[in-house]
Amino acid sequence: MTIEQTVDIPASHRLTIDVPQEVPAGMAQVIIRFPVLAEVSSSVPENGDECPLCAVYKEPNEETIAAFEEGDAMLRGEKPAVWHHSLEDLDKMLGL
Repeated sequence: MTIEQTVDIPASHRLTIDVPQEVPAGMAQVIIRFPVLAEVSSSVPENGDECPLCAVYKEPNEETIAAFEEGDAMLRGEKPAVWHHSLEDLDKMLGL
């Protein structure tokens, strides 16, 4: 099931998402794409003009792509995820 919603980000930068009752409880994958600039979302290239969004897009580097793939593997359960319950716990793992 896919639910798509465009929202305005408030000054508090906090969002609340109401999920329909038909959606079963449990883990879900959330995909967030932002920002959608007003001048980009309202402009439509004409006659071969360059897309304003394409002009600022930068291809992710290898390290970033590897991190995405690792996160996807964790979401699929193919790789165990490491959960930290505090900053101290994380510091211990990193040896700080």
